[in-house]
Amino acid sequence: MWKQKKFYFIIFFLLAAVFSINRFMSKREIPVLNYHEINNTNHTVLALSTQEFTTQMKYLNDNGYTTITPDQLFNYLQNGVPLPPNPVLITFDDGYEDNYTNAYPILKQYHLQAAIFLISHYIGYNNYLSWQDINKMRDTITFEGHTFNHPYLNKINNDNELQKQLLDSKLDLEKHLGYHIDCLAYPYGAYNQHVISLLKKDGYRAAFTVNLGDDAKRDDMYELNRIPVFQAYSHTFIRFWLDLHFPYFMRVAANTHLNFPI
Repeated sequence: MWKQKKFYFIIFFLLAAVFSINRFMSKREIPVLNYHEINNTNHTVLALSTQEFTTQMKYLNDNGYTTITPDQLFNYLQNGVPLPPNPVLITFDDGYEDNYTNAYPILKQYHLQAAIFLISHYIGYNNYLSWQDINKMRDTITFEGHTFNHPYLNKINNDNELQKQLLDSKLDLEKHLGYHIDCLAYPYGAYNQHVISLLKKDGYRAAFTVNLGDDAKRDDMYELNRIPVFQAYSHTFIRFWLDLHFPYFMRVAANTHLNFPI
């Protein structure tokens, strides 16, 4: 069984290398990293240790990556506006307090930008960012939407409730931030075509899933991929490196149930 898995691993790795060389040569594929909590106390699938996060940010800095904003990504995908060399978009979902206490200083240390998708109703609650925290981070962080209270959007059949999640939360964030909220991150990665139609109606420019992969001009702006970085593996940096450089290979491996010890 292991020999068979090893064979598949080598084949997928070679295929991924071809795709990655093409990505490098064309500069068309943009990685979007997806984090949640950054701390040393919550040992859950969504939490990453500060040490691991520091290692990953140092890697990006040392290897010439340039962080971009969501607007820069969208302008490239939609209009072909050039991006800086080796671009990457760093995102956080939910808006946890440790994004300010732990992640923010590390990002500043390595001169990196990021975007945080906020659950508007949770701002100021225990373990979540306050408006004071948010305002202090605006030199480095762009803030975008993550609904009113983080439901499965594809399970809501009432348009009034969907508007509360999509439009009311958007308007509330815009009121406090003073700028237009361009994009949404789907809670749990859950959406359907009706949700997308409302996003367009409400003025969202794009939306992110949790589907593993890079983003290119051919992709649907309301089904953009990301690269989840979660503490689900014993060697997180190895998994981070593979997901960053070979996202489509890792997605194929996951879909074919090739569980490698990484």
